[in-house]
Amino acid sequence: MKQTELIKIASNWFQEKNWKPFPFQKKTWKAFLDGKHGLLNAPTGSGKTYALWVPIVLQYIKDNPNYKEKHTKGIKAIWITPLRALSVEIQQSAQRFADELGTGLTVGIRTGDTPQSVRAKQKRSMPDLLITTPESLMLLLASKGYEKMFKTLTAVVVDEWHELLGSKRGVQMELALSRLKTVSPQLRIWGISATIGNLEQAQDVLLGMNQSIKEHSVLIKANLNKKIVVKSIIPKKMETFPWRGHIGLHVLDQVIPIIKASKTTLIFTNTRSQCEIWFQKILEKYPEFAGEIAMHHGSINKETRLWVEQAIRNESLKAVVATSSLDLGVDFAPVETIIQIGGPKGIAKFLQRAGRSNHRPGEASVIHFLPTHAMELIEASALKRAVKEDVMEDRIPYLMSYDVLIQYLVTLAVSDGFIPSEIFPEIKNTFCFQGITDEEWLWCLNFITMGSQSLQAYDEYKRVIIDENGIYKVESRQTAMMHRLSIGTIVSDAMVQVKYVSGGFIGTIEEFFIGKMKPGDVFVFAGRTLELVRVRNMIAQVRRSTKRTRNIVSFMGGRMALSSQMSEILRRELQSEADHKRNTPELKALSGIFDRQELESIVPGENEFLIETFKTREGYHTVFYPFEGRFVHMAMSGLLAYRISLLLPITFSLAYNDYGFELLSDQPLDVQEVLDNNLFSTDYLFDDLQKSLNSTELARRKFRDIAVISGMVFTGYPSKQIKTKHLQSNSQLLFDVFRDYENNNLLYIQAFRETFEHEMEEGRLRTALERIATQNIIWKQCDKATPFSFPIITDRLREKLSSEKLKDRIKKMTLLLTK
Repeated sequence: MKQTELIKIASNWFQEKNWKPFPFQKKTWKAFLDGKHGLLNAPTGSGKTYALWVPIVLQYIKDNPNYKEKHTKGIKAIWITPLRALSVEIQQSAQRFADELGTGLTVGIRTGDTPQSVRAKQKRSMPDLLITTPESLMLLLASKGYEKMFKTLTAVVVDEWHELLGSKRGVQMELALSRLKTVSPQLRIWGISATIGNLEQAQDVLLGMNQSIKEHSVLIKANLNKKIVVKSIIPKKMETFPWRGHIGLHVLDQVIPIIKASKTTLIFTNTRSQCEIWFQKILEKYPEFAGEIAMHHGSINKETRLWVEQAIRNESLKAVVATSSLDLGVDFAPVETIIQIGGPKGIAKFLQRAGRSNHRPGEASVIHFLPTHAMELIEASALKRAVKEDVMEDRIPYLMSYDVLIQYLVTLAVSDGFIPSEIFPEIKNTFCFQGITDEEWLWCLNFITMGSQSLQAYDEYKRVIIDENGIYKVESRQTAMMHRLSIGTIVSDAMVQVKYVSGGFIGTIEEFFIGKMKPGDVFVFAGRTLELVRVRNMIAQVRRSTKRTRNIVSFMGGRMALSSQMSEILRRELQSEADHKRNTPELKALSGIFDRQELESIVPGENEFLIETFKTREGYHTVFYPFEGRFVHMAMSGLLAYRISLLLPITFSLAYNDYGFELLSDQPLDVQEVLDNNLFSTDYLFDDLQKSLNSTELARRKFRDIAVISGMVFTGYPSKQIKTKHLQSNSQLLFDVFRDYENNNLLYIQAFRETFEHEMEEGRLRTALERIATQNIIWKQCDKATPFSFPIITDRLREKLSSEKLKDRIKKMTLLLTK
């Protein structure tokens, strides 16, 4: 059958549905049928699923002209999704198309949620089209006879590739694809990605370094220029001295009319605890919403999440308070309005959320931005500029993740075994390991067969044997089982299940939160007030409580930092303020703060770098304003404190937020003197950073994840997880052994490299220091705290005081400052 006839079949099907295929869909169908690999850049809800399911089914029709009489067995395509929640919808779309064309193709799902009986059935006879996650694909590669299983494979589609790209799950995908390319000769690789700054690089990472694949690949952009309207909810009363901590509830009454005016509203918060609080407060103040409002975040049980998703689709809910658990994929045509509470810290996340509203082609998406404190209005203004100028962040791929490579090699050894000379070229062809040397490869092989140099005496690290044919294999059934249970690269704090004493699962929370509580303590979770009865085997048993409590479940992921593109736009917004061009409603609303800032100090312009000093009863404050995000400020504050301490005997306590950082000491600092000593130089940056921040401690924490991924530390069986503190002590023991006896260990070195590259963002820090070196440094000696410095000072107090005491203290400070 000719390509034009095949495309006609698809077009007719669309016509029957009263749909019209987008140009990007047709372009993708044609490229796929031409045998090309590629990356499709398309936003959520634009029809990207049919852009790739359609040609996969058409290819089957082409290869099997008598498909209606005879069904060819074997797996034809794999669709990778990073989120299990999306798999059901993708399955429904694919099954509908395959059924209505009478192909007889079956579509199956295989994720962590798939029952064991279904998996066993799939093993005997694989579905034609399989929807799965990176982890479940790796488990298939860990099964005997996988080469035979994948021989009929013609396509792999990696959905939401931008989400996987900047993580080790992306590396896991690169390695899986490197194997599938060899065992499935007809394989076409496709990725689907939302807009990111480095789309071309994203395509390179997906397809690898093989020149012939690159030459036969395309990058297709959907170009559905969707209009996005950003509306800021400006508080009626603006504080002159803003501070982080109200989580925006002072604007609650301004949010309710927006909810009432829409059919369905999604209210996005940045953290799960914020999500819980907003849900509680809306119901407390507006009880008429009972039954019409729900909550959705990753720790709530699956049944509740699915119920909420379905209720949004059939418009039976007025509003849903959610976290990033609803950012991706889940398709809701009826959502009318989006409210974002607090700065999302990144442009891509903000646009992803905005795109959730009005999925109808040609209609604008409207997103309301609610600042949790006044300074976030600058972020709102910056976001508007980013939308207008089409600015987008890059996703930085991981390089040389030896822990993921070691896990992968053991996976191959668990299945049918591997011959290093055959696997090494495949690995060298991936983007992540294009620079791997023969010595590093040999080290990884030695690591899985002998443990490392300092672990050779321990048999548990000798996981792989080499048989007489030179094949690397795992022979121990226990080793194989422990490895299968540990496949994956997502390492988080151990999760504790929350259940009622009488049974009934509520959700999961991190061990660090429950670990601070004793029986009888009351907390709020999943919209319920609960009393802790006991913790046993990673299960927190609870009962309902009527006591009032301020103890709301908090999660470790609560503090995000500004992206570099966001920081740059933020500085440009301030520049327009410094030039007194208050040309957005947000900047106009901040005029009281800016006027006060000008009175005490200055608003720095684009070529100015501001340092403020003042004295309070706490001591002498020196505040710096790079506007580079909290991670860069964490590293820079430690670096400057260390460099200053080399010049004079002085100790500092540090505080930082997204806009700047503070060095507090008990003696005055002559800023000019330290500036004259190359304070912001990039010379010796790496060495100074290692000495300044407790980089060993940060690397030690990072090493725990590396130890788990590489299989040095076992996390336990499903019914008996090893406690986080034990994981930590096991990995710390290994870290100390390598530090003292084997500091050339690749995994030990990797822990430091990842700490600098991903935690401290050393590249961004270097760029920031280079920028500051070209700016005019202005040192302002102020009489008291300024509006810009106030949020940083109050953030430090937060560590010491309860929220009630903190409020009282801030009230007193504000009164003093406004006198």
